[in-house]
Amino acid sequence: MISAQAWADARLLWDYHLMHHAPRPCSVAVGLGSHDLGVADVAAELYHQGMAPVIVFTGATSPTTRARMPRGEAVHYRERALQLGVPDSAVLLEPRATNTGENIEFTKAVLVEAGIKASSVLLVSKPYEERRSYAMMRKLWPEVEVVCASSPLGLEEYADSIGNARMVIDMIVGALQRVLVFPGLGLAIEQVVPEAAVAAYERLCGAGFTSRIIPEATSA
Repeated sequence: MISAQAWADARLLWDYHLMHHAPRPCSVAVGLGSHDLGVADVAAELYHQGMAPVIVFTGATSPTTRARMPRGEAVHYRERALQLGVPDSAVLLEPRATNTGENIEFTKAVLVEAGIKASSVLLVSKPYEERRSYAMMRKLWPEVEVVCASSPLGLEEYADSIGNARMVIDMIVGALQRVLVFPGLGLAIEQVVPEAAVAAYERLCGAGFTSRIIPEATSA
């Protein structure tokens, strides 16, 4: 059972992770690989809204995704986008990245190879990855404007859609840790983290939501 306090703390971190950007047209949409096919759904919807002329799906596999996406995250995302009516000509694949830093660096290389100059990126991720991904983009790809996008679901509805609330809260906690420590590792820009968010993070760690916590020297 997940306590009422844990849910309250998770909701606080969930809200903090959201960047609350209004979607607007960008040079390219980038769908960050994960276990959540909803990222592909959001990217496809934004494409149909005319927010980007091309989508790059980036991601290999991880222990979390290997069973769900045996052909690789980017490949499964592409298949989902095509099912949703995105033309194949509008989708580029980056199938090698195993962490967010590689997602960014390898996507840049894919765009260069395709002859696409990006001045702005519509960055599509899981909701609780918006802030960390934004901070890493600003550090590792500072020359582009970044607009974050994700599923509009609330925490409880999102957890229901994934089917594993504890894993979702573990990942929310892990994302906050990365916001805190990645600037010191040269992987992200500094973010202001409210004291209430730090306190919620510490309570959730104390309650055992720590499966996504990493040693501070590890990249993501």
